[in-house]
Amino acid sequence: MQALVFDADNKLKLDPNYQDPQPGVDEAVIRPLRMGVCATDLEICRGYMGFTGVLGHEFVGVVEQVGKKSAKDWIGKRVVGTINCVCGKCDMCRGGLPEHCRDRTVLGIAGRDGCFADLFTLPLRNLLEVPEHVDDDHAVFTEPLAAAYQIVRQLTIEGRPFVTVLGDGRLGLLCAQVMSQLNATVRCVGKHTDKLALCEKWGVKHRLLEDVGMRADQDIVVDCTGSASGLGTAMRMVRPRGKIVLKTTVAPNAKNPPVDLSPLVVHEIQLIGSRCGPFTEALSALSQQKVDVLSLISRRAKLADGVDALNTAAQPDIVKVLLEP
Repeated sequence: MQALVFDADNKLKLDPNYQDPQPGVDEAVIRPLRMGVCATDLEICRGYMGFTGVLGHEFVGVVEQVGKKSAKDWIGKRVVGTINCVCGKCDMCRGGLPEHCRDRTVLGIAGRDGCFADLFTLPLRNLLEVPEHVDDDHAVFTEPLAAAYQIVRQLTIEGRPFVTVLGDGRLGLLCAQVMSQLNATVRCVGKHTDKLALCEKWGVKHRLLEDVGMRADQDIVVDCTGSASGLGTAMRMVRPRGKIVLKTTVAPNAKNPPVDLSPLVVHEIQLIGSRCGPFTEALSALSQQKVDVLSLISRRAKLADGVDALNTAAQPDIVKVLLEP
């Protein structure tokens, strides 16, 4: 089969003869219908997580094969899937935090080949069936939208706080829509006029970063910049005893200056890391069309053109690139 691989020589390539996956006893083989390129995929190609193998973790696909006969009802179903593959036995799993399993593998990110291939595997316990009325273009956004809804789970909204979503990329624009559903005054701040213009149709306030005064007056700042400088900017925006939600992950880079964390202490700022989120809520929101995802699609490409597609996704004017078989 063909697969988009980041190899041990730090090269991204399309391998036309990658070995077909075989399901474990509790796993399914999935044929992807749509795949989404994420900022994490781009960071992996810059050294993030030290991962080698097949990239990709955002998908909607069809179950082609299962590892045990008792699960045959899954065959033919259209599914999305959570990306953390867990042991179910460690203290994190037993304590209700399986996303932080001590022995987890993560689809296309850590220890497990991803979905940028003709076929891939996931545990059956990770799968969710997609409602018939949710099409592939919507369903492929389930994983990043779930990450946006995770913020809502982690915050307690009191009064009507001032919230800045910092970053106008893929995740930032999803987070801006989700946060605007709360009882809060929300704005999206970024560097790209064309991307911020999408906020107009959603009724979300937006500003260019260069036009924003760093007054330390925001109750909550959500860093979706995908940049090592994002946290420093967030600390200049948030008020004393405010909250920063950090969604950014970047590869270590000697060119990035160290971040001065002293404002966290001096101003008693809460820093909240936020990663994967609730797929059920994301699928429900897509089903009810609470979030506009189609406007985020900038380009489409075939898996065979995946190398060029990832290069395109890294361009500053691009929001979301989707891959198709």
